[in-house]
Formats: sequence, structure tokens, C-alpha cells
Amino acid sequence: MRLDKLLANMGYGTRNEVRKLCRERRVAVNGTIVTKSDAKVDEEKDTVTLDGVPVLYEKYTYFMLNKPAGFISATEGNEPVVMDLITEGIKGLFPCGRLDKDTTGLLLITNDGDLAHALLSPKNNVEKEYLVGTEKPVTESDIRKLAQGITIDGGVVCKPADCIPVNEKTCRLIIREGKFHEVKRMLEALDNRVVTLKRLRMKTLVLDETLAEGEYRPLTEEEIASLRGSE
Repeated sequence: MRLDKLLANMGYGTRNEVRKLCRERRVAVNGTIVTKSDAKVDEEKDTVTLDGVPVLYEKYTYFMLNKPAGFISATEGNEPVVMDLITEGIKGLFPCGRLDKDTTGLLLITNDGDLAHALLSPKNNVEKEYLVGTEKPVTESDIRKLAQGITIDGGVVCKPADCIPVNEKTCRLIIREGKFHEVKRMLEALDNRVVTLKRLRMKTLVLDETLAEGEYRPLTEEEIASLRGSE
């Protein structure tokens, strides 16, 4: 890999900014100052430093974001997007799946396209768990209908969903697909309405409740391994 690509991918600036760092003799490879930004490096074996500090190269990056309301799950747009919350300049990051603008909670930010595909592919039946606040109480009849696979608008049949009551107007809902506005449409099919919606879990990845809305952290090695487990 070219040195400028490695440094740019890890958020140390644009290719032009990296060239300037090299000309200023601030970059070294295996202890030797490198002034040519197009120098080839082995990202697995070579030690790259900037101002004497090692540059840790990671092929893929994984962040858990506690998404606040008011942000679109996109990389760019005319409204605030979730990527505005990520301060690292790592290249290629994107939100894995979408949460509605008014939905909060767990959102995986990564540049691992293969993992994202595995998590989002309908054929993999990946569980997503939500905390749902409803306008009306969810009844036992509603729970049975959801478990059987409810038909939403347009005659679309949803896969069976598990509904676990928390209190009269709050439940945990576990779905295994990702149709557009699926949770909201499910409740509408039950003559009810979603008032608040928060994602708590995606497959084995559980929202870290110590994260305030808008905060994020890297995934642990254990969390990454668990997410990739059945790829």
C-alpha cells in the first residue's frame, strides 16, 4: 500500500496534506524518515510513525453510535446526518442500515461492507430489538398477531416478531427483517401508533447504555467477533 493512502485512510489528512507531512520529515517507516508519500509500505509488517507516534493501521473500523433524534442515517445530505457525529477522519465509513430521523439508539458505523451485507441481508434473519412506546396499550391479541406475522399496508406480510410487554404502553419488539418503517407500519396495522422508538440490539450487539445520545465508541474485539460469527 502507498504511504499516503495508508495515512489518509486512517484519518491523518488528505493525500495532499499527507504529502506535506512527508516533506516536513515528520513521517518514518521502520525508524527511517520517508519524504516521498508514494513510498510503498507493508501495512501488516512495517511500523509507520508520525512525529514519533506509531500509526495503528486497521483494515476495518467499527463504531457503536447511540443515535439521537434529528439525524438522518446517511453519509451526506441536506439535513444533519449521523456521520456528522463521527469526528475521526477515517475513509469509507457509513451507517450499517437505517434508523428513521426520529428513532434513537444503536447504530453500527463501519467501513466493512461484507459484514454490513451479512447483517442487512433479509435471508439471514438478523434480529433487531427495539424499545417501543405506543399510543395505546399493546394487547395479548396484538402480541399473537405479531408472532404469527402481521400483514401491513399494501398486503405485505411481515416475518413473525416477538413482542415482550414492559408496561401498558411500552414493549420490546424483536424483528428479523428491515422493511421500510416496519415497526411503525406493524403498529399501524394494529390500529396503534409508535410514539417513541429506540433500537437496543442488532444481532449480538447490544447498545452500551453508558453512551449518551450522540456519543460513540469503538467495538471491542469480542463484539466484532460475535457479529461476524455466522457470516
